[in-house]
Parts: sequence; structure tokens; C-alpha cells
Amino acid sequence: MGTFYDTSIVPNHLKRKFDVYDRINELNIDLGSFETDVTSLKGAGISGIVFHESGLAYLSGHGYGPGQMYDDPDRIKEGQNAAEWIANSMIKRLHWGLTCGGEGGDLNDVIYTVKALGMVVSTDVAFNGGPAVMNGFSERWQSVFGGGKGEFAVDGEDESYAGVHARSAIGGFTGRFSIEPEIIVAIPPELAKAIIQNRGWIFPLPPAMLEKVTANRS
Repeated sequence: MGTFYDTSIVPNHLKRKFDVYDRINELNIDLGSFETDVTSLKGAGISGIVFHESGLAYLSGHGYGPGQMYDDPDRIKEGQNAAEWIANSMIKRLHWGLTCGGEGGDLNDVIYTVKALGMVVSTDVAFNGGPAVMNGFSERWQSVFGGGKGEFAVDGEDESYAGVHARSAIGGFTGRFSIEPEIIVAIPPELAKAIIQNRGWIFPLPPAMLEKVTANRS
């Protein structure tokens, strides 16, 4: 398990017994590479992750999908697939956000998931499928971190529920995509402080910090 997770506040009877990366491999989630996914914040006005010293990690939303949603089963499925794709992308982002600085943390150090918000694009005032579209995101998140709606659950039960989260799923937005989710997770405060003290609280990295972590990998 994670270096910081093992000594976290979670009591032994509630700790995950599985390696998150084993599930990621079984789900064929591509985690990319340091070279392509650890980038500079230069010129950017928004960060992908903000780490707070309390242990909360805030992941910015990302929009994706074929376009507006409406209450048709096939269209809802397209939205769910887009939401799952975004979850995979955020898992990759969080992986590099936790590991790039060499502080010793990784996805196994996610203690639990706090809150997700899904903004579903639809100008149809009668649209009622926002939560169903967002399920594509939530269920993939549970598949990786644990939860009764994930792919590794049996009869609604999993070894861990660290992927289950409070959630809002709202339709009625405009945009040339289908859904934009965002999510907040909890990591051990000791890991958050180590990240902040080593390379700052934001990811992607400020240019000087990118140079620093890249040099440290050499």
C-alpha cells in the first residue's frame, strides 16, 4: 500500500487491502509518462490540482463528449462513456500530481474521495438524465478506489469504499461537449505537506519546480 496511507488516520479494519495500480492495469487505464504528463504552469491561468495542507486535493474539471445530452438511452450511454474517459484522465493527472516530485506518495495514498460535481450539457429543460450521465464518472472512480457500483464489486459490496463520494449532477449547461466533472479527494496531511514543501501546492508545476523535479529524476 501507499507509504503515507499505511500510517494514516484510517483504522486497520477500514483500510484497502488491494493495490490501486492492480485495478488500473486490469481496467487498461493509460497513466501516460512523466515526459508527456508532467508539464509547466507557464502561461496558464488555471491549475489541474491544488493541494491543501489539510490533505484535501482539488482537481479541476475537464469537459469531454460528443455534445448536448438528451433523454435517449443511446445518447445517455455516449455521455457515460465520455464521463468514464474523463475519470481515466483525472486518475492519470492525480497519479502524476502525487508522484512527480518523489516525495514517496502515489494513488495508493488516496485515503478516500470527498465530493464530485458533474455539469452535464443540455439545453432541454425536460432533460432528466444528468445523474445517469455522471454515473459513468462515479462508477469508474469506484472501480479504481473501491465502491459498491464499481467493476470489482460483488453483489454491491467491495473491499473498500474509498471511491464513494458525495455528489451533485446538474444538467442545463451549454457547450460543445457532454459533461464536465470535478472532484475532491483526501490524502494524508503529511503527504500534502511534503508535496507543498518540496515543489509547491499546484500541478502542473511552476517552471522552476518543473526544472527541479526533472533534474532530481536524472
